Amino acid sequence: MSEQQTAGIIPLETKDLKRESGFRLPYRFEIDPAGRESPWWVTIVSIVLALAACGIFIALNGMNPITVYAKMLKGAFGSSFGVTETLVKAIPLVLCGLGVSIAYRISVWNIGAEGQFLAGAMAATAVTIYFPHLPMYMSLPFMVVSSIAAGGLWGLLTSIPRIYFQVNELITSLMLNYVALLALNYAVFGPWKDPKGFNFPGSPMFTAAQSLPTFGVSRLHLGIIFAIIGVLLYAFIIRYTRWGYELRLIGANAEAARNAGIRISRHVMVVMIISGGLAGLAGMGEVSGVAHRLMYGISPGYGYTAIIVAWLAKLNPLSLVVSSVLFGGLIVGGYSVQTIGLPSSISSMIQGAILFFLIAGGMAGKFRIRRNS
Repeated sequence: MSEQQTAGIIPLETKDLKRESGFRLPYRFEIDPAGRESPWWVTIVSIVLALAACGIFIALNGMNPITVYAKMLKGAFGSSFGVTETLVKAIPLVLCGLGVSIAYRISVWNIGAEGQFLAGAMAATAVTIYFPHLPMYMSLPFMVVSSIAAGGLWGLLTSIPRIYFQVNELITSLMLNYVALLALNYAVFGPWKDPKGFNFPGSPMFTAAQSLPTFGVSRLHLGIIFAIIGVLLYAFIIRYTRWGYELRLIGANAEAARNAGIRISRHVMVVMIISGGLAGLAGMGEVSGVAHRLMYGISPGYGYTAIIVAWLAKLNPLSLVVSSVLFGGLIVGGYSVQTIGLPSSISSMIQGAILFFLIAGGMAGKFRIRRNS
């Protein structure tokens, strides 16, 4: 055996024989050189595959997947109570998803929405602790401003290391989530703990003047207006303003944007402040509109789920609303299947599966089948 054959190199004579034989595959796979997004149907296929994969685990648990999914669907959308509860869960997902989306527009990978959410919740609660007698027309705006400022500060703490020290924002935003969580635990187990709460780790209950008004007898609160306004502003800014155009340009080609005189570092800082502020506002809505107190476990992971929401929506504002309602329904549906013997964590399993198949589908969607000429 020759040295070339030993090294795994096909000799020239063999190559010539293959060429002369005319043996070729009629099609080939290649990555789309234009770098276009995957087709729209890839998202639908990814969701279907995720449900099918989770259905296997449900079946292994001795349950009929169709029955389980029907139960979840009915629990989330089968009654007025289910619909309003789904919308209640969708409010923080929309706001956090907006924050994540605007950062992703310029390829800033903010995965710190959870910490920014908690920072906003703590700032809103601080208003009720240190200014307990303010009337509603003063306390609620003060809580809104405080939560946006706190969330924005948490986002700023991520942007500064990236801009001045080239620290990856994935690391800083993730670590700041744990800092915010530990700060919340300290507050509710320590100085802000309700002395009348029977040792429950939570702040005193908010008064009526510190609580967002609700619609009718449901738990659907005024925070839904915040979410709607946020979506409309996001859509308008991205599509019709110069700043939105600059964000889109940075996201498409940062080098071209830099050559055009756009200060990318300034945009990163502003975007992270806005991103954190939106997540902070979501935290205010949760403590003032739903829980009416700051407590341990105030977030079931809204900030992390918002990453999947934004990815599923492909940063589109209208799609963001749809995906937020979908995942809000998953959370509510997860609670409803507890009555048939399954844990509510099934919704987390489905969320994770959807993210997995979305990533896989996005990669697969970049491949194109070409006919060999």
